[in-house]
Amino acid sequence: MAHLTVSFDDALATIVLDHPPQNRIDDRMIDELAAAVTAIESSEARAVLVRSAGENFSFGGDIMNWPDANLRELRARFGHYMSVFNRFERLPLPVVAAVQGLCFGGGVELALRADVIFAGETATFGHPEQTLGIVTVLGGIYRVAERAGRSRASEWALTSEKVPASTMERFGIVNRVVADTALLEEATQFARQVASGPTRAYAAHKALLRAWAVGGVAAADEAMLDAAMPLFDTDDVQRGLRSAVDALKAGRPRPAVDFKGF
Repeated sequence: MAHLTVSFDDALATIVLDHPPQNRIDDRMIDELAAAVTAIESSEARAVLVRSAGENFSFGGDIMNWPDANLRELRARFGHYMSVFNRFERLPLPVVAAVQGLCFGGGVELALRADVIFAGETATFGHPEQTLGIVTVLGGIYRVAERAGRSRASEWALTSEKVPASTMERFGIVNRVVADTALLEEATQFARQVASGPTRAYAAHKALLRAWAVGGVAAADEAMLDAAMPLFDTDDVQRGLRSAVDALKAGRPRPAVDFKGF
């Protein structure tokens, strides 16, 4: 049975972690995530929703065979995991995560790859790595620092504190906290909404945010025009600009644009 599935409904791709009872991330799930990313890249999807089956998002990595692996094996495994997570993070599409229940370790690191995180009101996040004497090997600590600051990332990594969704929202890691019963509906509705927007423009913004994360404002400025100018040749922008100009000339409200993503 698959540990992860991907499905397509109009412009929305949905990835579901389904490895009961804890949705732990293992080699099979990673390979299925890689296949899902490939399928999304070659599809007409314009947004992605990642969620999980069951009560919890994910307890993190499946550690059962880690003690018996040598360092070379572990390095190869974690390098592969990091590569797949990064491919997922760099999809040129808006990615929305819907997190319920417990979200620990690698589960946090997967959710952090999303652009927007919705969390149920009883969701709990944490880095349990400290209790094992290891680090957040898939980049969790510095992705938390990117959103919440170094001091907060350090504290959570040092203590392996279980952090409620409301606190994660307050520090800018989670975008929206909603009622548990409404999580899937609201996250899906938001993902469908952004899928109907100017997704080519968002892909450019996503690339610029990545340039900023790597090199700061100066690096993003250097990348700006290379990212921005191709948009002006797209059908979306041609129709959007023309409709706005026509509305201004006629003194009427600017109409909504039916963006196509190209």
